[in-house]
Amino acid sequence: MIHQTAVVSPEAKIGQNVKIGPYAVIGAGVCLCNNVEISSHVCVDGITIIGEGTKVFPFAALGFRPQDLKFKNERSSLIIGCNNSIREHVTMHPGTEGGRMQTVIGDNNLFMVGVHIAHDCVIGSNVVMGNNATLGGHVVINDDAIIGGLAAVHQFVRIGRYAIIGGMSGVERDVIPYGSVKGDRAHLAGVNIFGLRRIDMDKREIIALRKAYNIIFLRAGTVFDNLKTAESMFRGMSCVEEVISFMRQRTDRSFCMPRNQM
Repeated sequence: MIHQTAVVSPEAKIGQNVKIGPYAVIGAGVCLCNNVEISSHVCVDGITIIGEGTKVFPFAALGFRPQDLKFKNERSSLIIGCNNSIREHVTMHPGTEGGRMQTVIGDNNLFMVGVHIAHDCVIGSNVVMGNNATLGGHVVINDDAIIGGLAAVHQFVRIGRYAIIGGMSGVERDVIPYGSVKGDRAHLAGVNIFGLRRIDMDKREIIALRKAYNIIFLRAGTVFDNLKTAESMFRGMSCVEEVISFMRQRTDRSFCMPRNQM
């Protein structure tokens, strides 16, 4: 159902059972998949695909040109997956030639009021971003991470799976999987134990993860020497292996560290 006051380009692709509310504006390059709901006063522009079952709430602005002075109107895109909840005043921008030419959003995410996702970001699935949380360009957030309200993530930062970012944190460095960070210049504050219990992670894995954390970040010596020690001690513990793999990947940033190690 398309409200009579909505402005929908005849070139836009509209799936089945799509709802478009009053005064919404849908541009020519937009594709709304089946069962998408667009509330009143939403604006969607550019080459933007919104996946099946996603709901977009009033005054969200999706797919408009990035806030990047290097952007030269290249035909980049914003790809949004299925069953996302995009709340009021959320902004999401497409990619750029200086990045991957796409901003990509996974499935089943919740973006609360005022969230901003800049150009060339990649967001996994089952991510929660609190009110007014902000991502700079080229940020990667893996599945099941939680970003607290008013947190700001610096461009090119990676955030691992099941990590949790405290509200009002300024995140300038990569956050390991299962890590918990907080602070105005965020520091690593331990392992996201409560999150792991919520997903019923095996107690042996949780114990191994905590021990590995202490070895990697709190033991004397370099972090990368300590990584080797942890790797040899916890072979077969998938959560520890995931942290080690994450830390060995190429990155443009250093890692969030415990406060006494910064």
